[in-house]
Amino acid sequence: MKIVIADIPEEGLIADIDEKIRPEGIDVTSPVRAGFSINKIGTEVIVSGKISAELEFECSRCLKSFRNDIGLDVNVVYHPAAEPGHEKHALHDDEMDMGFYQGDEIDLNDLIKEQILLNTEMKPLCSESCRGICPRCGADLNTGSCDCVQKEIDPRLAVLKKLLDKGKE
Repeated sequence: MKIVIADIPEEGLIADIDEKIRPEGIDVTSPVRAGFSINKIGTEVIVSGKISAELEFECSRCLKSFRNDIGLDVNVVYHPAAEPGHEKHALHDDEMDMGFYQGDEIDLNDLIKEQILLNTEMKPLCSESCRGICPRCGADLNTGSCDCVQKEIDPRLAVLKKLLDKGKE
């Protein structure tokens, strides 16, 4: 859904979205629902509201698929983009809720995709207590233990083991 900035009335407007949106690399299993309040102050456009959806992930420890509902609060201030050739700079923490628009419109679907990507964990877990899989046999350690011998010591730490053994003598 695109919003034409010149068409935003003085009292602002409300935008409700309920559609399939697919951010790259994220499996969205439900329609994305969003409700935004859009206000214009001078050349700035303030978009605030909520986004909700159901996402499907693969656990980074046990590799099982799981679903997670997200609910995101959004508050972004859009500024006109700098002219081409204008010096670019890195964003600081206080500028993370800032966006830029070119021309006379803002695409809310792009905002939704961006917010979902920014708020998705890099290494999703099905649960904090997930034990993962055995690195030797691949058994799911959440359903039981395996019979693999885990006595192999990292060769870089073998010297420390010798120090511990000397302390016991």
